[in-house]
Amino acid sequence: MASLSPLSLILLFLTPSLLLTTPHVQAQSAPSPSPSPLNLTGILDKAGQYTTLIRLLGTTEVGSQITNQLNNSNQGLTLLAPTDNAFNNLKTGTLNGLSQQQQVALLLYHVLPQFYSMESFKTVSNPVRTQATGNDGGLYNLNFTTSANQVNVSTGIVETQINNALRSQPPLAVYQLDVVLLPLDLFGAKPPASAPPPSSTVKKSPSTSAGSSGSPSASENTPANGGGLGRSGGWSLFFGVGLMVLGSVF
Repeated sequence: MASLSPLSLILLFLTPSLLLTTPHVQAQSAPSPSPSPLNLTGILDKAGQYTTLIRLLGTTEVGSQITNQLNNSNQGLTLLAPTDNAFNNLKTGTLNGLSQQQQVALLLYHVLPQFYSMESFKTVSNPVRTQATGNDGGLYNLNFTTSANQVNVSTGIVETQINNALRSQPPLAVYQLDVVLLPLDLFGAKPPASAPPPSSTVKKSPSTSAGSSGSPSASENTPANGGGLGRSGGWSLFFGVGLMVLGSVF
């Protein structure tokens, strides 16, 4: 049997190691898959008790707006999500009494334009802007207060506690609310309507208008009455003279 040369022996020992390392190198060079986009509706649906909020997010297209912003923003978003019971506790006809634009403003009032953890609410500077701030010239701000580990949010009309987090990882935080946040801009007391300005037209009094219309006055009636008295006095004088003539004859 012919002996192997030193070069052949080296190739014989290196070939298995090359076969084992080559797939490993290829696996490391493969690109990592891109993260899937966040599905806000899926988060709410998985948590349950958010059917009304999901419906409103769809009919107003606010859900699509939030998704687009999450995929194109570095600051993230925070959603304060009212439960079905929160919407059911509203006064009957509250939602139906709002226009489409007002419903959009109400939903955006529950969205903060950046990611907030529960800890960050303790150091937030009030008032806090929402996604509805500036809509139709309104303020649509919120105020947050903390006590120990409890965080409360106030609109000026209602105040409630922020409960458990459905999600609290950047870029999206979703917190449960047991009350619908009612903004002052939509549900606050409206100022009374201003009184109409006084009319500048001056009304004429009946006496003035009667005088100007040429109606006869009391002084104008006096000669007419006097004329009647003069005629009766003339007849009396005539009968008196007749009686004197008859007396002289007899």
